[in-house]
Amino acid sequence: MSIEVGVGRPLAPLPLAELEMTLAPFGHSRMLPRGAYVDQAVLDWERTNLFDGGWVCAGRVEEIPEPRTQKAVALGATSVLLSRDADGQLFAFANICRHRGHELLPCGSSAARNSIICPYHAWGYALDGTLRNTPHVGEMANIVPDELGLIRLAVTEWAGWVFVNVDRQAGAFADYLGGFADIAANWQCERLVVGATHHYQLQANWKVAVENYHECYHCPLIHPELCRVSPHDSGDNVDDLPGAFIGGSMILAEHAETMSLDGHSGGINFPSLTDEQRRQVLYINVFPNMLISLHPDFVMTHRIQPVTPTTSAVECQWLFDPAAVARPDFDPSYAVDFWDLTNRQDWTAVESVQRGLNSPQFVPGVFAHHEDAVYHFATMIASAYAGRPLARNSIALAQ
Repeated sequence: MSIEVGVGRPLAPLPLAELEMTLAPFGHSRMLPRGAYVDQAVLDWERTNLFDGGWVCAGRVEEIPEPRTQKAVALGATSVLLSRDADGQLFAFANICRHRGHELLPCGSSAARNSIICPYHAWGYALDGTLRNTPHVGEMANIVPDELGLIRLAVTEWAGWVFVNVDRQAGAFADYLGGFADIAANWQCERLVVGATHHYQLQANWKVAVENYHECYHCPLIHPELCRVSPHDSGDNVDDLPGAFIGGSMILAEHAETMSLDGHSGGINFPSLTDEQRRQVLYINVFPNMLISLHPDFVMTHRIQPVTPTTSAVECQWLFDPAAVARPDFDPSYAVDFWDLTNRQDWTAVESVQRGLNSPQFVPGVFAHHEDAVYHFATMIASAYAGRPLARNSIALAQ
């Protein structure tokens, strides 16, 4: 099943002939055109059509856990205000006052109160977005409360994360997630708690970071620590399942319990995993920009937010079983230190790639045999650019 993100929308400002080169069969295809990584017009299109036009993760549910809480987060072309009413129902709104457009909360901040108050002129809204108060306005014919409530967005909770669709046109979230819901079920991510969070500022286009995530072809050269605990050539992609996701698994080395510098775990293995799942790590990209790495004893996520065509902000979180976090001696550094080192190795490589992409001499390269998941991601992007449904292209090697 394909996902119709971008269908019926304006095409991306890129030559269609260059996109067709990316959409060619594996073995004849090329990477996305240079403009996809450096042009502001392309990023503007992506924010409107991929980020605001699809389901995008806005963070963990525990960041807005209680009734009468609010949080503003950057998302796509704008920022989003999340709110829980007195009954705990979650809402998402455009983070703009219906009076003069002031932000209702500064992006990244939270509040706990019984109403939403604009800090500019104190217009007030109920936690469900209904306009309640317009101080010192008096009787004005064009102030109709039923028409001036906050602009509601589509929102849902899944596995302990909040997902938002800004333009409400992405269709059902269950269809968007597709087969990944069943793949992730045994990790019971809704139970997990955040043990650590790191923020990175990346001097590269957001897609370069995602492409890097989708292959371990580079691992022997830049990730010696990773290769000691997981064979770099052990990848097995998830194919033939519906949904807007790409990824696959890698196995753990015989001596390794998890991905850490010495292979030992300082946490608790998730109780519902199969024997096979306890010996592998699943690396999944929920399109467009959420990376979920499912380990036997922790889950790591990257949420990558484009800032400019050549810079990105990355939030990396490590989630653990609550019983592990509750132990007096629990220390998440066994997982955090390993992946912080690996992240920084990746960022060095990714930023070098971006410097190459910035050059007018850059010509889109080809995919190597082990870069089939990168091909899947690039073809999903190119399909959206060309106004076609998102679908992973067939990986049968072209002759």
